[in-house]
Amino acid sequence: MNRPILTVPVQKVEGDSSAPFQDLLAVEEPLEIRLGGKSISITMRTPGHDFDLAAGFLFSEGILHDAADVREIHWSHLDNGNPRQVGNSVTVELNPGVDLDLDRLSRHFYTTSSCGVCGKASIEAVQAQMEMQGCPLLPRNSPLVAPSVIHLLPDGLRRAQPVFERTGGLHAAALFSPQGELQLLREDVGRHNAVDKLIGAEMLAGHTPLRERLMFVSSRASFELVQKALMAGIPILAAVGAPSSLAVETAQRFNLTLLGFVRDSRFNIYSGASRIQ
Repeated sequence: MNRPILTVPVQKVEGDSSAPFQDLLAVEEPLEIRLGGKSISITMRTPGHDFDLAAGFLFSEGILHDAADVREIHWSHLDNGNPRQVGNSVTVELNPGVDLDLDRLSRHFYTTSSCGVCGKASIEAVQAQMEMQGCPLLPRNSPLVAPSVIHLLPDGLRRAQPVFERTGGLHAAALFSPQGELQLLREDVGRHNAVDKLIGAEMLAGHTPLRERLMFVSSRASFELVQKALMAGIPILAAVGAPSSLAVETAQRFNLTLLGFVRDSRFNIYSGASRIQ
């Protein structure tokens, strides 16, 4: 469908001279996520792995519970005369008998590439929702990961980012084994979209909960990323940047290991130190 990279003409200035140049940009386009005939969310994303994104978003919101809920995911067939709608709307069809919380669907989500919880009424409502959805208290000491493994994550992530290498404009989220082996990576202009693509792919493959994986993100560690990690059962979340205060508070509440400033052979442990050998 739509491409993740766009070539645009620019004037490249070096010192006092300039010259025409063809630059590569990461594409940002809206994606509508539909559940059956109902529009659930519009998110600004980089095209690619859109079915994973839709599944991961619905899973992290507690609307989907596992791959058995999903009958089919397909491009929406909308005839509204808008050519930009083509390839920018995904429909998730559920299997018969799947029980939905219609109250949760009563609000219309709008998410941007920088904010994954803009559609929620309050942070308190989000935390209450996580508890009602059965977000588990994670086991405190499993898995165990050596600091040397954490130090290798930034290089492992960067080497596996094909679109970032060409554009320099994308976030990435990746799953690693406790031994530091890269399992899966997704890129997107929005950090929460990259995580949804990652978790959605694993959920559709029947791999959730991801209790023996650690997730590394190329951004700061926000509350929304902690929430998504918890919903997927991921016990360790590591980030290149800083965590927010609410991310730390939530990680401590649910026994998530939260690491920040993972770069240059150093990192800070904000929660769950018992998992770091």
